[in-house]
Amino acid sequence: MDGTLVDSEKVWTIALDELATEYGGALSPKARHDMIGTSMAESMAILHGDLDQQWRDPHVSVAILEARVKQLFSSHLVWRPGARELLAEVRSAGIPTALVTATRRHLVEVALETLGPNNFDVVVCGDDVPVTKPDPTPYLAAARALGVSIDECVAIEDSPTGVASAVAAGAYVVAVPCEVDLTHIAGVALVPSLTGVGVAELRSLIL
Repeated sequence: MDGTLVDSEKVWTIALDELATEYGGALSPKARHDMIGTSMAESMAILHGDLDQQWRDPHVSVAILEARVKQLFSSHLVWRPGARELLAEVRSAGIPTALVTATRRHLVEVALETLGPNNFDVVVCGDDVPVTKPDPTPYLAAARALGVSIDECVAIEDSPTGVASAVAAGAYVVAVPCEVDLTHIAGVALVPSLTGVGVAELRSLIL
């Protein structure tokens, strides 16, 4: 979801910068980069370490951060280039779809107001599974809920963490970079953008 379908990483950056400021510091570019695609627990560990405030309660930080992100999700989400068109074509072709994200469900429900809840047969959120990306569990759970084999699935991802999860699960993977360079990752189909990518193009990328 974040960075693949919608350009929400910028929304997270706004909220993270505000939180760092509230804590009397400033989030470094490297720390922000390292957070992309990680779980909330990992992101808060990075934030607190970057500010040299490891003593902070991560649950408190998560609560503050997610409250602000929820506000921003309701009005600041913008589709990534080509994503809405590809999703519409996939749905029109009758291909089952799953949204697989490390973001927690109460935030995803807000994002779905932009994405359209009817665009997905299955939604797997970060708090729906015992372990999240880069572990393969989220993608395996999605395939199981769709009633298909994971090796019949195509995963579209924008981060190294997400790519690692989908590859480990056994899906075909199409990588489309947003905030992080993915050119160093082997074994995936890399596209610069989803603009112009439809069902036929997806098939050509993986077959």
